[in-house]
Amino acid sequence: MDLRVLVLMFLLCLQIRAESRTGSILFLDSPGHQFLRSRSTDVAYETDSMFLSDVAAAVAVLLGFAPPASLSADSSYKLNEVLLPNPFDRPHAVLMLEVKGIEDPQLLVDQLGKGHIGGAFKSKVLLDSSKADIQLQDEDGISVVYLDEPLGFDCDVDCTHKELHDLASWLGGSYVSSALGTFNGELSVPLISGSSMKLHMSKNADREFVMSLLSMMHNIRRAMEMHEDSSGSMQSPAELIIGCFTGIKVLQEQYGPDDITQQGLELFMTTLSKIVDSLWTAYKGEIVGVFTFSGDLYQESSSMVNVKFTSQPSFRRMEEVAGSTNSTTTAEVLLVRWSLAWITGIILLISTLLGIHFLLNMPLTRDTLLYSNVKLD
Repeated sequence: MDLRVLVLMFLLCLQIRAESRTGSILFLDSPGHQFLRSRSTDVAYETDSMFLSDVAAAVAVLLGFAPPASLSADSSYKLNEVLLPNPFDRPHAVLMLEVKGIEDPQLLVDQLGKGHIGGAFKSKVLLDSSKADIQLQDEDGISVVYLDEPLGFDCDVDCTHKELHDLASWLGGSYVSSALGTFNGELSVPLISGSSMKLHMSKNADREFVMSLLSMMHNIRRAMEMHEDSSGSMQSPAELIIGCFTGIKVLQEQYGPDDITQQGLELFMTTLSKIVDSLWTAYKGEIVGVFTFSGDLYQESSSMVNVKFTSQPSFRRMEEVAGSTNSTTTAEVLLVRWSLAWITGIILLISTLLGIHFLLNMPLTRDTLLYSNVKLD
């Protein structure tokens, strides 16, 4: 076989593999405030794909932080296609959710409807083996809530039952507990299609799907409560609500792509649309939704995007840290600072005393009387 044919086949295989490692990214604006460039929600994917690092950089910019210094010119161009150029008008709040088991973001757009979306940007995102980092410079200036964080150890059986009943009521359904234990009840939720989905907590896949929904809802409520508490302060922190939902993928692995999995997909989309509407209202539109859909291509159960805090110390602080290994140098620096502080204080004290002395002992001349604001006839 000709060498050129082999090279051509090799390049074709690489292209097919690269295309199979693509997911989808969806940016959503609220109807009340625009932070993204205006785009129609009915158009197909954009021509240029984005990398996960581009998505992470976009999230950092939306939160009000500077993008990483390693951002390439091509990535900056892609961010400019997504975000409005005004650096003083950022939401400082982002909901970032990675959904495994779903490939088409249009499902969420259709579920929300045009009246609930101010703007949307869709694109392909290239998935590789490495994860991307949302690099944030100030750990004290941001609040991070993880959606996939399970219920705390302080939530006992009664607390779990209450959370399940609240979830069922919020979705318009019901939860029937069992005397056999916490995870033996049945959750029944009506769907928009007219059918009803029944999830049995005694089944592993059903229980994992329900607990994923429960954790997501619990942490969404916690994020909104934290936002309400900090909204009255002079300087509110940026807020990142981030997580990974694997419930659909669990149903696919257990039941396949049909029936129960499709009902679970419909239930999840209904839940997610209600969450987005609640966040639009709680944040008064000043929050952007970022959703990644990886289908079943990304096999790891953990999130593809991490949060990484990087410090930016001042120049003087960097010099002190660099010279901290030399105790003699540190002592000399402290001695000089204390000496300058004492000398400055003594000079100010002497100047003040001299000024008071000369003011009280001025000779009574025309100039001094004028200086003292005495009225002369």
